[in-house]
Amino acid sequence: MIIDGHSLAFRAFYALPVDSFQTASGQHTNAIHGFISMLINLLSNENPDSLAIAFDISRHSFRTEEYPEYKGTRGETPPEFKGQVPLLQEALHAMGIRTIEKENYEADDILATLSLQGAQAGYRVLVVSGDRDTIQLVDDNVTLLYPSKQGVSELTRYDAEKVMERYGIRPEQYPEIAALVGETSDNLPGIPRVGEKTAVKWINQFGSLEEVLRRQDEIGGKVGESLRENAHLAERNRRLNRLVRDVELDVTLDELERGDIDMAAVQQVFAKLEFRTLLQRVGKLAGAEVPSGGATTAAAIAPVPTAPEAKLLLDEELDDWLRKAERPAVSITAVGEGYDVGLATLESSVELHWIPGGRDYALFETWLASDAPKVFFDAKSQIRAIASTGVGIGGIVGDTLLAAWLVWPLAAEKSLASTVRKYLGEDMPEPDPNQLVPDEDAAAGPGTVAWYILRAHDAVVSKFPERTGEVYTDIELPLLPVLAVLEQRGVEIDLPLLQSHEAELRDRVAALAQQAFDAIGHEVNLSSPKQLQQVLFEELDMPKTRKTQTGYTTDAAALADLQVKNPHPFLDALLAHRDANKLRQIIETLVKAVQADGRIHTTLVQIGASTGRLASTDPNLQNIPVRTEEGRRIREGFTHAGEFETLMTADYSQIEMRIMAHLSGDAGLIEAFNAGEDLHRFVGSRIFGVEPAEVTSEMRAKVKAMSYGLAYGLSAFGLSKQLGISGAEAKQLMLDYFERFGGVRDYLRSVVEQAKADGYTETIFGRRRPFPDLTSPHRALRENAERAALNSPIQGSAADIIKRAMIQVEQRMRAADMSSRMLLQIHDELMFEVAAGEWDALEAIVREEMAGAADLSVPLDVQVGGGANWNAAAH
Repeated sequence: MIIDGHSLAFRAFYALPVDSFQTASGQHTNAIHGFISMLINLLSNENPDSLAIAFDISRHSFRTEEYPEYKGTRGETPPEFKGQVPLLQEALHAMGIRTIEKENYEADDILATLSLQGAQAGYRVLVVSGDRDTIQLVDDNVTLLYPSKQGVSELTRYDAEKVMERYGIRPEQYPEIAALVGETSDNLPGIPRVGEKTAVKWINQFGSLEEVLRRQDEIGGKVGESLRENAHLAERNRRLNRLVRDVELDVTLDELERGDIDMAAVQQVFAKLEFRTLLQRVGKLAGAEVPSGGATTAAAIAPVPTAPEAKLLLDEELDDWLRKAERPAVSITAVGEGYDVGLATLESSVELHWIPGGRDYALFETWLASDAPKVFFDAKSQIRAIASTGVGIGGIVGDTLLAAWLVWPLAAEKSLASTVRKYLGEDMPEPDPNQLVPDEDAAAGPGTVAWYILRAHDAVVSKFPERTGEVYTDIELPLLPVLAVLEQRGVEIDLPLLQSHEAELRDRVAALAQQAFDAIGHEVNLSSPKQLQQVLFEELDMPKTRKTQTGYTTDAAALADLQVKNPHPFLDALLAHRDANKLRQIIETLVKAVQADGRIHTTLVQIGASTGRLASTDPNLQNIPVRTEEGRRIREGFTHAGEFETLMTADYSQIEMRIMAHLSGDAGLIEAFNAGEDLHRFVGSRIFGVEPAEVTSEMRAKVKAMSYGLAYGLSAFGLSKQLGISGAEAKQLMLDYFERFGGVRDYLRSVVEQAKADGYTETIFGRRRPFPDLTSPHRALRENAERAALNSPIQGSAADIIKRAMIQVEQRMRAADMSSRMLLQIHDELMFEVAAGEWDALEAIVREEMAGAADLSVPLDVQVGGGANWNAAAH
C-alpha cells in the first residue's frame, strides 16, 4: 500500500472542522486526526504487508522548471494546515511507517515508481490518492483507492473495469484525456471547446493522443480548428502529467515491510497532539494490552470497551429488564413485516423482532409509549418509522444526532458510525462500503447499535458548552415530538387549483420563451449560461457583467442591473421567463408531493441550519413567495380539511428588530416598540427631523431597508444600490441613523469583536454558533463570516423563540383536549386547522404562548388571521 500523504492530509483538513481539533497550545490537528483515522481503517480493512507514505517537499519540481505556472492557481496554504505535516510524519514514524520524499519530484512520481517495483516483485499494489493523475497507474496488479468529495472516510476502488465504467477509456489512456481537456487543479489549460466526452470519443476513435494529433486534419468543425490551433497545449500537458516510474529512491521494498508499532513513541506524540481516542485505536491495532499494574508503555491506553452480548427476551423477562433499565437507548429498524429492535444500557443489551399488535410484545409497546426515559439516534425518524403501527414513542430524554449538532451546528453528523468515530474514537462494526456485495453480517446488531447510541450520546453531552444543555433539554428535545406530529398531520391541498395554476404558468413560460426568441431572431437554451453569454455579450454586444470562472455571470441580479442600464426586449422576456418558470417548478414540486390523503407532509429538519432555524424539505414550503401576486395564488392552494371550520395563521411582527432592540439596549428603539408606534415611521421621524405624521412612504421605505440591512451587514454601497440613491446619500443616511440610535451602532460593533474573541456567537437562550472563519487569512471568507456573525444572535434567538412557542402551544392545546391542530411552522409563522367553536380559545392560547415565549425589554407582538386558505388567512 502506497499513500499520497499531502493529498490525503489536505482532504482530511477540509473534511474536519478546524476549531474542533486544536490543542491547548493552539496547534491545529484536524488534518493529522483525519489522516490517522483513515489510515487505521485502511490498515484494519486491507492489512498490507508493506506500506509507504509519499510527501511533496515543495511545489517546485522538474515540471515547474518547464512550466512555471504549473499548479500556479492553487492558493496559499491555509495557516491552520501549516505545521501539521511534520507532526503527522512524526506520528507515522512512531507507528513504524516509512515516509518518503524526493527533491525535484512530486509524491505522485514516488507512487508511480513504487507501484511498478511492487507489481514487478509480485505484490498486489494498492495506491491511495486523491489525485486523478494516479488513475494511469491502474492495471491488473495495481488498484487505486480514491477518496470521495466528502473527505477521506469513503474510498472508491478503481480497477481497470471501474475506470472504463467511469471514463470510457483504459487507465493508461486517462492522462491523454486529461491532456486534451486540461486540469484546472494543476493550472494546465486544455484545448478550448474540448470537453471530456469529445476527448474520450477521439481517443477511442484514433487509439491514442499521438494518433489524434497526427491525424488532426481529419477532425472537422470549430472543435477541429481549436485542436489545430492549440495542439501544443495537449503535447505540453501530456509531458507534464506523465508520472515518472524510475525515480531513484533511497529505500528498497524490503525496507517498507510493516514493523511493530512503538506504543511508547505513539503515546508521547499523541499526548502532544492531545489524541486520546485515537490512542486507543492505535493501541488496538498494535494489540497492546493494559497490564494490571506497573508503569509500562501501554499503561495509559484504556481498553476499547466490548459491546455486551445481546439477549433475546420475551414477556415477563423483557418486562423485568425494562423496569430495571435506567435511561436505555433504543434502535428500531423496519424489517419485512416487523421491526428489529435493540435496547441497551451500558452493561447489557436486548434484541427482539417486534411485530406490532402481537401479544408477545404488548408490554414493550406500553413501555415504548410511556414516559420512561429513553435515548435515540434521530428519534423523529424513528417516530415516523412506526407511525403506521399506532404505537407512539414517549419519554425521549436524549437524541445523539441532535446533541452532536448542538456541539457543532456547522455540519450535522450523517450517521451514527461517524458520530461514534468522532466522539468515541471507535469504529462501529459495519459492512465494508468498498465491497461489491457488502457483508451484512459484518454490521452491528440492533442491541449493539443501541449500546453505541447510548455511549456516543453521553460522550457528546459531556462536550456541551455552557448553557447548551439548557437549549437541548428545554428547546430541542421537547420540540422533537411536536415536529414529528406536525409531519404526520400534513396540510390539506386544493389539488385542482394548483394544477390549473401550473397549466397557466406552463403556457406563459412557453409564450415568454417565444418572445425572447423573437427578440434575437433564433432559439436558444434560456437555462444555459454559455448560450446566454453568447447572445448577450457577443450578439447583442452588451456591457460585460462580473467575471466568473466560466465567463461573465448571467445570474438574476446581474441581468436585472443590465436591464436597467441597457434595456432590451430579450432581457425583458428572459427575466419574466425565469420568474414564471421558477413559480411553475415550485407548483410542480408541490403537486407531486400531494399524498393519497390529499395532504402534503413536509419534513421539518431540526438540524438543517447552523442558526437553529428549522428547514423544510420534500417539499420545501419555506420558499413560496409571499409578497407577489403569483406567490399568493400558490398559497390559496393550502386549505383545511372538511371537518375543520377555517385556517388560522399567527406570526411575530418585526421579531428580528425587536430582538435587535433588546440585545442592543438602544433607548430609541425600545421606546418605539413599548409605545406601540410604527417602528419605521418612528425611526424615520428621528433621522429626517420631522414629525412621525410627516414621514413619507419614500422615507419609510429607506428606513426599513436600512434597519433590516444593518443587521445583515449591509454597506453604504449596498444600501445605495438597493434604494437607487447615491453612495454619498446612503452613507449620510447611515451616519444619521447611528447618530440617533447609537446603541445599535455599538452593538453591531461589539457582536463581531466578541465573536472574534470567543470564536462563536450566542443567542439569548445560550445556543452557540461557531465562526472559525472569523480568523481566516482569506479576506472573502473572513468578511462573509463577519456578516453572518452580525445577525446570528438575532436569527438564532428568533428561532429559539418560535420553537419555545410551538412547544407551549401544542402542550396547551392537548391539555385543553382541543380538536384544532397545529400544522406548520414557516419562518416566524404558525398555521392551524381550527375546529368549529374553538377559534376564540385557540387564539387566546396562541397569543399568550407566542407573546410569552421570551422575556424581552420590548413586547413580542403577535398577528393572527383566519380564512379558508393560507392566503386568505394572511394578516
